[in-house]
Amino acid sequence: MSDDSTAIKISDLSKRYKGGFGKPGVPALSGVNLQVKHGEIFGLLGPNGAGKTTLIKILLGALRPTSGTASINGYDISNRCSRREAGFLPENHRFPPYLTGMQMLLTFGGMSGLSRSEIRSKADALLEMVRMSKWRNTKIKKYSKGMMQRLGMAQAMLNDPETVFLDEPTDGVDPVGRHEIRTILLDLKKLGKTIFLNSHLLAEVEAICDRVAILDKGKLIRTGPVAGLIGGKPAYRVETVALDSEITSRVKENYSQATIEGNTITITFDEPCHINDLIDLLRQNRVELVSVAPVRMSLEESFLELIKGGERHE
Repeated sequence: MSDDSTAIKISDLSKRYKGGFGKPGVPALSGVNLQVKHGEIFGLLGPNGAGKTTLIKILLGALRPTSGTASINGYDISNRCSRREAGFLPENHRFPPYLTGMQMLLTFGGMSGLSRSEIRSKADALLEMVRMSKWRNTKIKKYSKGMMQRLGMAQAMLNDPETVFLDEPTDGVDPVGRHEIRTILLDLKKLGKTIFLNSHLLAEVEAICDRVAILDKGKLIRTGPVAGLIGGKPAYRVETVALDSEITSRVKENYSQATIEGNTITITFDEPCHINDLIDLLRQNRVELVSVAPVRMSLEESFLELIKGGERHE
């Protein structure tokens, strides 16, 4: 393991799939630069086809990049040592249904080069950590989707990795199962593990991630803390007793960005102080105010705004 504070380092990484029958290649990643710190939960977001799974496959050695470099815990991804310190739970994994949970861990651990004694010494603690101890001798065919995901997280931790890659770990899991998986991820963070999380469930990412990156059409369009991404411009919701058509027209004339539904105005400003101008306009027209409250943009709303912005600038 590297002494550096960076767990994952990606420099100018690009991937272009070859086109068939003389067709031009298809760019999947274009000049991606990214760093993930040790001990943080990092979320990778993007619409379908953005290049998220391609990036994970490159980091784990399943694909070769067209250009650029990357490292995991100080080891270049071309070095097998980078994968020895990494755990992985793929999307849509398939565990043999005829095996029990313990048998699956023994099988997959053996494929990773661990001895049966090593696996057995770790399995009890891992099954306890993912709340699967009482199901250890039950066949996987009887597991729910959430139970299979938790078992998958246990197998991803068998080699005691420094960095864990999770591709859609809560996809298809019910609310109770998602809560249990979130708790497990936070427990792993307490143990000092780095978690690289690919998910389209933005509320989940917002709840547990320290930082996120947004990919769109193979390009990295934004990276930073969740709070920074959802900050955006100041927005307010102004509730009034009544708004007649004349006042509604004046508000829209002065504030084209305003949304008016019934007696409520929702509006975004470049600066927070500009809300006072709207309040003055309403008072001058004898509009009685009920409340003025700031509106916090969700990660989902911010994500959609960034993606649309990327489309406009292409």
